[in-house]
Amino acid sequence: MNEESDPIVEILRLAYRRGVAIRRAQIKGDAMNTELATTTDLLLQTERATIELVTNSLTSEHSKRAYEKALTDFFKWREENSNPPLTKATVQQYRQTLTGSPASINLKMSAIRKLALEASDNGLLDAQIANGVRHVSGVSSHGVRSGNWLTKQQAQKLLTAPNVETLKGLRDRAILAVMIGAGLRRSEVANLTFDHVQQRDSRWVIVDMIGKGNHVRTVPIPSWAKLAIDEWTTSANIHSDLIFRAIHKGGYIKHESITPQGIRDIVKYYGEMIGMSELAAHDLRRSFAKLAHKGGSGLDQIQLSLGHLSIKTTEKYLGVAQNLTDAPCDHLGLILE
Repeated sequence: MNEESDPIVEILRLAYRRGVAIRRAQIKGDAMNTELATTTDLLLQTERATIELVTNSLTSEHSKRAYEKALTDFFKWREENSNPPLTKATVQQYRQTLTGSPASINLKMSAIRKLALEASDNGLLDAQIANGVRHVSGVSSHGVRSGNWLTKQQAQKLLTAPNVETLKGLRDRAILAVMIGAGLRRSEVANLTFDHVQQRDSRWVIVDMIGKGNHVRTVPIPSWAKLAIDEWTTSANIHSDLIFRAIHKGGYIKHESITPQGIRDIVKYYGEMIGMSELAAHDLRRSFAKLAHKGGSGLDQIQLSLGHLSIKTTEKYLGVAQNLTDAPCDHLGLILE
């Protein structure tokens, strides 16, 4: 393959041109070290520019972070293997070195395919070569990963774990209540505002919630979750803008929102408190779906609350399997005379 078809080489050339002025201004006497330092800096610029080519095309902050990490790992592998060009053969070779879960490997492959697509769209990579890279398959995943979820008793125990005699405890209980009671993602919880929480049809809902892929949805919340929010905001004397705020170690409330990472840490902390050290923030979203389904809620309504575009995603999420013993047709109540 000609190096001209490698988008990484093309971006390097751009960075090289930008660095000409720097090299012309080099101080004489240590030219070799200066040039090496400049080259290293240009390579770092190249890597950052290439990653931005991909991440700037994404809307989800979570996807941006995941793809950035995946591409950083790919560039590191290229460097350790004499920087082979971006071709189907190179990507196939890289895939053979990957270990871990199918989901982890497939995410890394998706990031590289996205790189090929964006490079082609920006005229940095021949479309035929990009198409070859995009056709490198991932790893098959056998079966459906059910993940972790809480039983009703465990969920109740988690909700009562925070010390509500403190502001932090009131805030944390409200966060857990919204996650278990509405199935919100941690990023959605961090961005929740007073304007989101409104009454519709005589009940409290979260309106105009912008979720994954910038899809907007309305999410009903139980009365006990709204009560937890009210008790936190009243005690914290917060009445507008963001609902969940960071709390300084000294006990006073900051103006900025708590971060998704902070929410992850809160879930992990109380999970350990109830004997579930592996509990993750997304497990509460899964628990919402599982408990709602067991309680009799329809799949279509769970799908709408979670914001899934396809009900098949919700079915996989819940691990729903067809029941031939107790089928829907058995509940029609009709007979032939």
